Amino acid sequence: MAEAAKGPLAGMRVIELAHIMAGPVCGLMLADMGADVVKVEKPEGDDSRRFLPPDINGESAAFMMMNRNKRGIVLDLKSAEGKEALRRLLLDADVVIENYRKGTMAKLGLGYEILRKENPGLIYCEISGFGRTGPYADRGGFDLIAQGMSGLMSITGEGPGRPPVKVGAPVTDITAGILAALGVAAAYAKRLQTGEGQRVDTSLFEAGIVHTYWQSAIAAATGVSPEPMGSAHPLNAPYQAFQTSDGWINVGAANQRNWERLATLIEAPELVTDPRFRSNRHRMQNLAALEQQLAPIFRRRSTEEWLKAFATAAVPAGPVLSIDAMHRDPQALARNMVLDMQHPVAGATKAIGFPIKFSTTQGETGRPAPVLGEHTREILDEAGYAGEEIDVLFSSGAAQGR
Repeated sequence: MAEAAKGPLAGMRVIELAHIMAGPVCGLMLADMGADVVKVEKPEGDDSRRFLPPDINGESAAFMMMNRNKRGIVLDLKSAEGKEALRRLLLDADVVIENYRKGTMAKLGLGYEILRKENPGLIYCEISGFGRTGPYADRGGFDLIAQGMSGLMSITGEGPGRPPVKVGAPVTDITAGILAALGVAAAYAKRLQTGEGQRVDTSLFEAGIVHTYWQSAIAAATGVSPEPMGSAHPLNAPYQAFQTSDGWINVGAANQRNWERLATLIEAPELVTDPRFRSNRHRMQNLAALEQQLAPIFRRRSTEEWLKAFATAAVPAGPVLSIDAMHRDPQALARNMVLDMQHPVAGATKAIGFPIKFSTTQGETGRPAPVLGEHTREILDEAGYAGEEIDVLFSSGAAQGR
């Protein structure tokens, strides 16, 4: 049986019919807030189980990262028995998350309009490439495609005239999952008032668009689409990365007070009175000249030396860390953003922690990702199947696992 959960969503039962990333991110967020998330996998498992390498003792590192804190069941939805088992799970669920192509769940006889008749309180969360309405509703979606069509790739990169560059992380997948979790939590709050569930619909396309707030403001005001600026900011300066003698440092001296402090710190007070850099407007108009003035100064000292000086002067700055260095950063560790997990097959692994802290209802993040079908019998038992019925499902292949 599932252990009693803690966290603000304790008592919520979620059925995750999602694979790879956006849907699993949503499930991960809900699980870390205390929901009992049951991940339903096809017999061959979530596609991310085959994102190899890297693996740890044969277990996909990618799958383990996205699916900790969940229980796992394997059902063959091509079989009538598998579909019936899923239907029984959904009838007792508070939330279902799915990121299939449009119409897939309806073809299985498990679309929202069908399920709501038997479970009117069900919150039905759909995550897709472009949303369930509009001219692109039937298209499949991937992070790369969404980054391009949302405008993100037009503002990411070293500068104008360079090849388009996607954000290194799959930000539309991750953001869509977080937006979906926000939508589910809001729909759940409404259900507590009315008893009625509803559909929650978001997409990778929309998740990319929300990252363009500043650039969209500029385009709407000027009629000109912003272009990539490397690490620089489209509205404030200096606010970017500079190379040091042994690495890189990000400098956040965007407002006037910090700009003046920076000029003193780098022993270049004349920059404050230079008419090209007198105000933020002037610094943005002469950004290339400002970079030319600052770049050789920062190359004179090491990153650590500059960080100490910036801390003393109370000017925002930080190093550009590798992922491995971030995993060792004391602030990341203090905020429980890097977790040590113990997986039954992989052994000792690491995971990324939950980014929201609650004062009284903090959830638990100690359950590792399930091995394929790890909780199948347990979950079917909870759904009301007798032992011999479960044996029949296993013998027919409709259910698999442990």
